[in-house]
Amino acid sequence: MVSWVQRGGPLAEFADGYRDELVCRGFTANSVVTHVVLMGQLSRWMAGARVAVEDLTPARLEEFLDSRRAGGQRRVPTARVLGPLLAHLHAAGVVGPPSAGPATPLGDLLERYERFLAEDRGLATSTVVGYVAVARRFLSGRAAAAGDETGVAGLCGGVVTAFLLRECERLAAGSAKNRVTGLRSVLRFLRREGVVASDLAAAVPPVAGWKDTKLPSVPAGLDISALVASCDRSQPAGLRDHAILLLLARLGLRSCEVARLELGDLDWRAGLLRVRGKGGGEACLPLPADVGEAIAAYLRDGRPRAESRAVFLTLLAPVRPIRPCSVGSAVARGCERTGQRPVGPHRLRHALAVDMLRRGAALPEIGQVLRHRDLASTAVYAKVDLAALRTVAPCWPGAER
Repeated sequence: MVSWVQRGGPLAEFADGYRDELVCRGFTANSVVTHVVLMGQLSRWMAGARVAVEDLTPARLEEFLDSRRAGGQRRVPTARVLGPLLAHLHAAGVVGPPSAGPATPLGDLLERYERFLAEDRGLATSTVVGYVAVARRFLSGRAAAAGDETGVAGLCGGVVTAFLLRECERLAAGSAKNRVTGLRSVLRFLRREGVVASDLAAAVPPVAGWKDTKLPSVPAGLDISALVASCDRSQPAGLRDHAILLLLARLGLRSCEVARLELGDLDWRAGLLRVRGKGGGEACLPLPADVGEAIAAYLRDGRPRAESRAVFLTLLAPVRPIRPCSVGSAVARGCERTGQRPVGPHRLRHALAVDMLRRGAALPEIGQVLRHRDLASTAVYAKVDLAALRTVAPCWPGAER
């Protein structure tokens, strides 16, 4: 298949190394063929267009793909498929790093805001990403409407309120509160930088929504045992899903906590599992035998070979640690296999707490398992124990119990 490249073009000398890298990164045989054939097509186009390797840029790649479309080729790939090739050539020192595009005033402002959140405020990466996304949405929309490069010209309370009204029309109360928090943060930053003169953060209205007004959501009829048993453990995907579902159901881990697990977090001799939770907190939990066996089976027979220390990896190349959304996908697949209504992974955490409560566990014990920092977070589960609540509920005046 390397002959597809060696027929000509400036990329011919890199064909063997590129193929070997794809194999090492876990690409399947068919994927390797596809990428090398595409490399050969690009190499011959470069020869015809007189494009040297050092001149290969994302813009040149788009020219190549446009030429394939103009030539009538069906199913022309996107530039993203050529990303591994550019990375390989960059590692070989023949092309520069991927360009981030020309700098803009708005981009510079958002960069400063991101550094402020990460370095001055010390916020978690996920929080920084969320706040910057809100800032970009707000300022880019304002820039397009006002014709201003940064979107800060003419900012006033009315503009802020109008943005929130548009956003909150499609958001639940919890998401709307996050949007409000992010918007207040960027407005305080603009005041701190002297970009705006007034404190517009005070103009951001609060979102109506009261704490502890809802019951923990545990769908009726949710059969977690069936979810776990439905995994096909003869396949790597089934082994991985089986271990993930047991971590959710038996230990109440969050999606992000499952995705963050590393090989060093497993203390097999002591039977402990280190969990990196919200806000940078860490906790050690006992590792039940069935959960440990499921993880060991995945590590032995299902986990791809990779340099990454993450426990759970993607199955398709390029092999990399899974993201929290992949944990939700594992739960969704289980629901589909068992014919149950789709639920999110956090519902299994709720189900564990409710089951512990029904078996007689005290709220502090449940809080320890769920790693709540405040007992008030655990107290919400007392609402679902209706039998116990009936014993302490007083009679309505004039009514019989």
